[in-house]
Amino acid sequence: MLYKNSLEGITPEMLEGFFDGWPTPPSLETHLKLLKNSSKVVLALTEDTDHVVGFITAISDGVLSAYIPFLEVLPEYKNSGIGKQLVKRMMTELADIYMIDLCCDDDLVPYYEKLGMVKANGMILRNYEMQSGIKAE
Repeated sequence: MLYKNSLEGITPEMLEGFFDGWPTPPSLETHLKLLKNSSKVVLALTEDTDHVVGFITAISDGVLSAYIPFLEVLPEYKNSGIGKQLVKRMMTELADIYMIDLCCDDDLVPYYEKLGMVKANGMILRNYEMQSGIKAE
């Protein structure tokens, strides 16, 4: 597996298969745009095909805080250590930041606890009409 912190050479076609189970997933172009607009990104690519099989993003003020909105691994590559490696690499990228937050479903709490995170309370608001990243007309 090849890991990189750059989007150099990444095309929308290399992002096929993510957002599994989303009723209205972002397009490949929107996915690439969200990666480009993130403060930090780490990608996992296959060495033979250069297909992206996992990614993690962070949004940060670059001083005290960072939020990790996305950690995704393609279904056929789950449980192979890629997600763990992506989190570890992102934590290295954010090592100088005071607080690193993320929200997750209850069933994922043990996963993140094993990676050194602590459960906390949080609040969310979801605008499902914008789930694809494109405003409906």
